[in-house]
Amino acid sequence: MARTVVKNSLCEIEDVDAGWLTSALREADVLKTASVVGFAADAIGTGQVGHNMRYQLQYDSEEPEAPPSVVIKFPSPDESSRSTGILMSTYDKEARFYAQLAPTVNITIPRCFRVEHDEESHLSTLMFEDLAPAEQGDQLEGCSPARAELAIDELVGLHVPYWNSPKLSEISWLNISSDEGRATMGALYSMLWPGFVERFGERLSSEVMALGATFGENFITWSKRREQGPHTLTHSDFRLDNLLFSYDKDGLVTKVTTVDWQTVSLGVGTADLAYFLGAGLLTKDRRVSEKALVERYYTNLVNQGVKGYEWSDCWDDYRCYSMSGFFMAVIASMSVRADERGDAMFTAMAERHGQQGLDLEVGEFL
Repeated sequence: MARTVVKNSLCEIEDVDAGWLTSALREADVLKTASVVGFAADAIGTGQVGHNMRYQLQYDSEEPEAPPSVVIKFPSPDESSRSTGILMSTYDKEARFYAQLAPTVNITIPRCFRVEHDEESHLSTLMFEDLAPAEQGDQLEGCSPARAELAIDELVGLHVPYWNSPKLSEISWLNISSDEGRATMGALYSMLWPGFVERFGERLSSEVMALGATFGENFITWSKRREQGPHTLTHSDFRLDNLLFSYDKDGLVTKVTTVDWQTVSLGVGTADLAYFLGAGLLTKDRRVSEKALVERYYTNLVNQGVKGYEWSDCWDDYRCYSMSGFFMAVIASMSVRADERGDAMFTAMAERHGQQGLDLEVGEFL
């Protein structure tokens, strides 16, 4: 049975060799007697703060349960992106999630064989099972409402176990809302907004840009609603690019696996939902299916034991947090290295979430 090994150390890409791979797999109880004698490494995924590598492994002897490949997630080699990850505690959070919280939630996640977390540098390296040939979702292409239903069911499995749970107060490293924190994030948005306007303004509609400016001016008011709860464990970057879809021989989805836990936080569950639907569905599809999908989420919460949360509150929370994705688009786009796909993704996020906020009359909460 594989187990997660936690180390207070850090392996970088240049440190990986056959000996390290053998040792790591044996400590995780994945490898018994065989040894890794060679490997081929290729970059995979589209991460901005993390850098994912697939290692195709060669062994000195046959071992039926030995994995043919593993995926290792390293800190970004780009200094700007790495610095952002350190500043936002993303490397710390992901390491702690897999080391402490992964066994306590009901959302499907990859098996993590090893967590290396350097508390001093605030960096982490993680080794996972390789889920190939599962396919990464495509934020730009979007997904169908039927595909969104599968993701929503997974999201409920994350939210229910910690819904208004007193255990949340025991997890000291989760982000806790405070006046100081709100002021810091509001100031960060205001500082980055002019650069965002210069870089993306001509790509977005004038109505969305106007909403973005109003949102920044009223960020404190908007963010204070988080204090009203209900609080739970949130992914906080729950979007198609962070979902892997596995298929059967007929092309039907058999499993949805959620990856990239660098932003795990304490928050309002419907913020995850609004973030996913706002950017994951094309605007025309969201407008048709949105309310039914939110109702599916709410019904699943109630069926799995959540009490005291009225439908009207769920819908209002969803409407309010439709701006969560717009906020992320501004902050992330101006904080990590620029590339063509990244800019296209942030443009899509900002436009879709802005239209979502306008459709849902989010100004009521500003």
